[in-house]
Amino acid sequence: MSSIDEIRDIRIKKIKLLRDKGIDPYPAESKREISLRDAVDGFVDLEKNKDSKWISGRIMSIRGQGAIIFLTLNDGTALFQGLLKKDIIGDEKFDFFNEVIDIGDFIEIFGTFFATKRGEKTVEIKDWVILSKSLLPLPEKWHGLQDVEERFRKRYLDILMDPEVKEIFIKKAKFWNVIREYLISKGFLEVETPVIENTTGGADARPFVTHHNALDIDVYLRISAGELWQKKLLVAGFPKTFEIGRIFRNEGISNEHLQDYTQLEYYMAYSNYQEGMKMTKELYRLIAEKVFGTTKFSIRGFEIDLNAEWKIYDFSKIIEDRFGFNPSTDIYLKTGKKIEEKELKKICENSGVEYDRNEYNISSTADLLWKSIRKEFMGPGFLIGVPVSMEPLAKKNLNNPNIVERFQVILAGSEMGKGFSELNDPIDQRERFKNQQALRDAGDDEAQMADMEFVEALEYAMPPAFGFGLSERLFSFLVDKPIRETQLFPLMKPKNLK
Repeated sequence: MSSIDEIRDIRIKKIKLLRDKGIDPYPAESKREISLRDAVDGFVDLEKNKDSKWISGRIMSIRGQGAIIFLTLNDGTALFQGLLKKDIIGDEKFDFFNEVIDIGDFIEIFGTFFATKRGEKTVEIKDWVILSKSLLPLPEKWHGLQDVEERFRKRYLDILMDPEVKEIFIKKAKFWNVIREYLISKGFLEVETPVIENTTGGADARPFVTHHNALDIDVYLRISAGELWQKKLLVAGFPKTFEIGRIFRNEGISNEHLQDYTQLEYYMAYSNYQEGMKMTKELYRLIAEKVFGTTKFSIRGFEIDLNAEWKIYDFSKIIEDRFGFNPSTDIYLKTGKKIEEKELKKICENSGVEYDRNEYNISSTADLLWKSIRKEFMGPGFLIGVPVSMEPLAKKNLNNPNIVERFQVILAGSEMGKGFSELNDPIDQRERFKNQQALRDAGDDEAQMADMEFVEALEYAMPPAFGFGLSERLFSFLVDKPIRETQLFPLMKPKNLK
């Protein structure tokens, strides 16, 4: 078996043979008249009318039988078979094809359409032209790329050789299109907000930091899809806006998390989180039906039906029942008093949750405890009852000011979207930003930065509103794949090539 370098050297020699014949192995023009999908769909008429057409594509297989060669083309729309016969095309062109053409090359063929005895739609080739000569061989057809890192690094080959992988990304495009069409149908305006910011906002996450040379300032890549910017647009008088855009979080890699990914955020004036729950169920069910043709999914070992009744999970009550303290009041049930650090540390130790005294605050610790048990909650449902300290941008609950009017979508033991009644009280917002800044000063680099320009915008008055966000993680769950499997080109460490 020849090595990759030997195969490449042989194919470079074939390029020279083409050039010696005055043939450009990489021409700028193509004679293609119809796509392979058009050829498949219109085959009956093409055969009946004895039409001759130019079709093009990459050669995926070559099967030779003496003076006859069968080949399969793929142009990204469909596969189609070609038949090359020496007595039809002539000795010279037939032999030259054998001499210079390989699987993986792009060619175009001209001929008439007919069905073989087995009913295979075929073009009988009268002429052929090289469009692009491949230097490296395609992966073996039946095994493709086996190594996960190699598949991610050479995703173009992974998609080419595995129709199931290609179908994932077709569905992913439909996923975002369904969301976009849904929001536009409800009167939302699509907007674009800055990706580079002076202050990150809209989420609890560690940002990427870079330097802006022209302004000579350090800046951040955004960690949300324009939350604070879109709320400024509510101040400006836009009642409904949304953005589908890239966000960046300088955090760990897992089956559910990436550092750069696509997220939707939308904001709707004169609404609240209760109305948002209704809209969220409607949107998720629509995505399921339009993209997947079903509302029933097998996800991470859970059997989920989005058409089932959505459950309500109370965060503070779950933590209280399981761990013995209420994170919204900080009351420890054993003593009836505010929980002390030593008691919280003991709870974490008994629960197998890592506790870092240098970053102690009850909210982040309660969140870690929740994450240690959330796989028990199948959903679909909404997680409510979150303490004010855990959501600095949400409005306090009118009946219980210790919690906020926020929900998270629970699906297969994970959070798959978040929405809340937006805080529009500038005095309250200023105080919460100060509390978040104190956490940052104490070492919590995921606490939110104090954006006083946003507070100033609120002082001009923002209407009551509901905001919601979901990321492409939802799509990865619905196809039940690790999220890197559902991203076209996940970030990889550079590979040294000559």
